[in-house]
Amino acid sequence: MSFSVVIPARYASSRFPGKPLALLAGKPMVQHVYERACQSEARRVIIATDDARIVEVAEAFGAEVCLTSPEHPSGTDRLQEVVQKLGLQADEIVVNVQGDEPLIPPAIINQVARNLAAMPQASIATLSEPVETVEALMNPNVVKVVTDSQGMALYFSRAPIPWPRDVMQQGMPTQMPTEYHWQRHIGLYAYRVQLLNDFVTWAPAPIELTEHLEQLRALYHGAGIHVAAALEAPPAGVDTPADLARLQQLLECA
Repeated sequence: MSFSVVIPARYASSRFPGKPLALLAGKPMVQHVYERACQSEARRVIIATDDARIVEVAEAFGAEVCLTSPEHPSGTDRLQEVVQKLGLQADEIVVNVQGDEPLIPPAIINQVARNLAAMPQASIATLSEPVETVEALMNPNVVKVVTDSQGMALYFSRAPIPWPRDVMQQGMPTQMPTEYHWQRHIGLYAYRVQLLNDFVTWAPAPIELTEHLEQLRALYHGAGIHVAAALEAPPAGVDTPADLARLQQLLECA
């Protein structure tokens, strides 16, 4: 089983401009992600960026870099540009590792790639972990996923799906209902290259625009998405300077 890793790293960010180059334990954050990805079984790790500053820094620490257009509407479009430039074949597997996940476990990078390779009916593989609190269940920033008996995604939503009707009829619960094992989606994806080539030709789906969840476009167009419980729970990524400070403290205490 062979796969590549692509790490999208945009300089522009409304909440944290220049985030990939922010220093964490003396290294740019994107270098931490790159080094984690290199610890996986990937045959190739590429940083994809639209900014020359990131290119310069990434090349300085020895990374392969692909300069992409700044006009992409989504991260998946950027990923497709990379596989096209690299000339990857339609049946090859690419894992998209977000550039703001500096502590991502290499084991789960391997996991999504292996799962996709083992599931010919799937075009995408991703991961989940249990939802453990009512607050997380009701939080629209925690994306929930429901699968069938084979682990294929039925739907992703910001809403608490499935809806625990009997419990909710009694008012907001103070502890997690026990009727179902709710799952939070972890945003790590393995793709077959053909899916990426198809994806950029599809218009955004109504359900995607409603939920603001890009993976719903693939479901809407009939692509199979395999979901498995993550072998390791990834630490929270970095969205803000406060998140970076939290990780810095975590690394100092380790």
